[in-house]
Amino acid sequence: MASTTLEEVRSLFREVAEQFKESDRKFRESTQESDRKFRESTQETDRKFQETDRKFQESNQETNRKFQEVSREFEVSAKRFKQTERMIKEIGCQIGGIGDKFGYFTEGMALPSMERILAKRFGMTVVMPRVRIRKGGETIEIDVLSYANGDVNLAVVVEVKSRVKKDSILQFRNIMERFREFFPEHGNKTVLGILAGVDWDRGTEEEARDAGFLTASIHDEIFKLTTASDFVPKRWGEG
Repeated sequence: MASTTLEEVRSLFREVAEQFKESDRKFRESTQESDRKFRESTQETDRKFQETDRKFQESNQETNRKFQEVSREFEVSAKRFKQTERMIKEIGCQIGGIGDKFGYFTEGMALPSMERILAKRFGMTVVMPRVRIRKGGETIEIDVLSYANGDVNLAVVVEVKSRVKKDSILQFRNIMERFREFFPEHGNKTVLGILAGVDWDRGTEEEARDAGFLTASIHDEIFKLTTASDFVPKRWGEG
């Protein structure tokens, strides 16, 4: 068996060293490539993150802008709603005022003819328009209150409506049922009620008479009784 010479050993070491150098070179190249790819990947990730963040900020700004626009529109709508509400209230007050004025006109138109009817037909000596009385925190208003003492000993209450509806009958009935409570000074008198109107809903005049009221309507700007001469009105508060 031939022995290995020193030169062969040295040659072997040189080959191993060369292989090591080559392996080390390849390792460094591989490491550098990995580092390069990692840096590129990191840069791309950072770029995408920055792009996402930019889009998010733009979206957030757009959302804030739209929210501010909606808020401004809401404020404008709220102001317009308040203005509309105020206008509706003003119109309501104006309509109410017109209704009151028309009611006063109707009562004023009814008063002269009613005074004649009350004096001639019922013997009234006192006729008072628009009587308002307050008792126990409650207030009632009577369009025309008339009465006579002595032998007549009668009180006649007149309710005047520009338009007589079914609820007008109920309203007048409530007044008549509590008349003696609010006017105890007339407690010993017979109390009658006259419901007078310019315009009557269909059937209400008959219902008013069925409820015991005398009725009156306007003819040629004069109020006249429309109940028959033999009609027996209800005596309110008796029995």
